[in-house]
Amino acid sequence: MIDAIKELNGFHKHDYQNGHANGHSNGTAAHTHTADKAESKAEIETAVRTILTNVGEDPDREGLVGTPDRIARMYDEILAGYTTDPVKLVNGALFDVDYDDPVIVKEIEYFSMCEHHMLPFFGRAHIAYIPSDKVIGLSKIPRIVEMFARRLQVQERMTRQIAEMIDEVLQPQGVAVVVEGSHMCSMMRGVKKEHPRMMTSYMIGKYKEDKDLRREFMDQLRK
Repeated sequence: MIDAIKELNGFHKHDYQNGHANGHSNGTAAHTHTADKAESKAEIETAVRTILTNVGEDPDREGLVGTPDRIARMYDEILAGYTTDPVKLVNGALFDVDYDDPVIVKEIEYFSMCEHHMLPFFGRAHIAYIPSDKVIGLSKIPRIVEMFARRLQVQERMTRQIAEMIDEVLQPQGVAVVVEGSHMCSMMRGVKKEHPRMMTSYMIGKYKEDKDLRREFMDQLRK
């Protein structure tokens, strides 16, 4: 199980076939794991200065002099999911319990970065699972969401990754994940609509097979 969880941190189990990574493996992020952090930070700062110059700004003016450093430190925080150890995240917080009704955790706030334009998207995730013989500590569910959110992402993939990690860790009877998100790439640019909201879902096990369970979960989200 540990190997499976580690794999999910960098690879999507359905998308790694024939030796090809899914495009969302740790790929270039492997550089971050092995290179000196100070060197990586300096490279980001240099890249930001280049961007500032090429959009017509002066990176040495007072208001921008510290911007490359601030952005480098910001990326270290908002893209921390690449370096999160999923095994340490779960940290053995699995508990034997005689309970086989749905466990639902709603309104988990998240912030992520769209991989297409590197603009934020944000919203809430709602998660349900039906235990087989174990439950996971309540705080771990939002942490799993955050681990996958704090990467360059697309909402569809993130939804599936969250569901499949919970399935790998708990091996429950079923998992359901619904994610809603507002995307700045469609609000600030492109179609420029003020309030678009995207909904994605991913179901495993009983939630995929049983439409009544799915309906019950969706009804809970409306309350």
